Amino acid sequence: MVLPQETIRRKRDGGRLEAEEIAALVGGLTDGSWTDAQISAFAMAVFFRGLDLAERVALTTAMRDSGSVLAWDLPGPVVDKHSTGGVGDDVSLMLAPMLAACGAFVPMISGRGLGHTGGTLDKLEAIPGYSAQPGLDLFRKVTAEVGCAIIGQTGDLAPADKRFYGIRDVTGTVESIDLITASILSKKLAAGLGALVLDVKWGSGAFMGTLEQAQDLARTLASVANGAGLRTTALVTDMNEPLAPAAGNALEVIHAIDFLARRRVDPRVEGITVALGAELLVATGLAADTADAERRLTACLDDGRAAEVFDRMVAALGGPVDFVAKAPIYLAKAPVVRDVYAAGDGFVGAIDTRAIGVAVVELGGGRTKSSDTIDPAVGFSDLVGRGAKVDHKTPIGRVHAASEAAAEIAAARLVAALHIAPEMPGVLPLVADRIG
Repeated sequence: MVLPQETIRRKRDGGRLEAEEIAALVGGLTDGSWTDAQISAFAMAVFFRGLDLAERVALTTAMRDSGSVLAWDLPGPVVDKHSTGGVGDDVSLMLAPMLAACGAFVPMISGRGLGHTGGTLDKLEAIPGYSAQPGLDLFRKVTAEVGCAIIGQTGDLAPADKRFYGIRDVTGTVESIDLITASILSKKLAAGLGALVLDVKWGSGAFMGTLEQAQDLARTLASVANGAGLRTTALVTDMNEPLAPAAGNALEVIHAIDFLARRRVDPRVEGITVALGAELLVATGLAADTADAERRLTACLDDGRAAEVFDRMVAALGGPVDFVAKAPIYLAKAPVVRDVYAAGDGFVGAIDTRAIGVAVVELGGGRTKSSDTIDPAVGFSDLVGRGAKVDHKTPIGRVHAASEAAAEIAAARLVAALHIAPEMPGVLPLVADRIG
């Protein structure tokens, strides 16, 4: 018998865990025999002591095997994308239907917000009626018939990770490369994919604050995934400012719909989305090369096919049948909306992106404990980015809040997060590295 306290002690003291000890941990996560306190202690021990490659593989595969592992029989490649998390990162909402419109099938298993970052699942749950956690039969049906289905973890797929994810969110253990790797890849391996692309963020709004840290995580993820037989590439991308000009669940959904319908085109968002999609189209042979892939992805936006796929997915999973056309009618709206103004004149030289994410959590758009209920309406819209010219009469964003008091606090947080400089800052590359 493997005692939880002995496993925790060994890792706390820097020891190497055997596969059977890790399997016992994952069993305890799944059946509840390990308490939240024990799992938290284990996570903190790993945070400080780390895991070697064999331990990472053992933890990832054990969590994959804690539930069902899907197999697909579809007339096209099965692919997915995963982001390590950021602020204003709604790429999944656009990329999944774009890939489906190009002939791929995308069974996307997404997570909730983690720490200061937003979660795709929380965004989708802002849509009335949307079933973010359907049974496997409906998940399979929608993926096959529509081409994509974005859902949360069901009880059947990597159930050990579902519990671990919620505990890490509220115990200060999110940033562990080892735990991030196991969490991401256990779900993706359980989904039965043929190819995966990873969006590994770096910067002030990412879990990996430096480019070097993000590159380390990208290499770890790619090596473990490819070692497990899943063709994977990773792009290391910029999160030194919010990706979209919106942060908050319903607000990011509105932005994504406007993007799909071509009512609004943000170069940063489109650049990241197309770059990630191109990796998968080329990897699976749906495009001859990167240029061909980029043309195909842009075309499915321009001719409306991607927006149509998103509409069909939403309807198939219980949401409105006309969501793309009428999203503002269906989504919740905050009772207090006000513009926020810069504290001085100049250019936005740097952004504390994490502080903006934390402000969204404080507004009620994220969680401080796993049982918290999210307010989908709150957050920020119309955010300016690095290099924007501002003055005290120019809005730097708009806060959406449940009360005047909450709006006042959030507005102050946003002002403090933007550092005004006398000169325009240098441009950071949107994609800093590619690892395959």
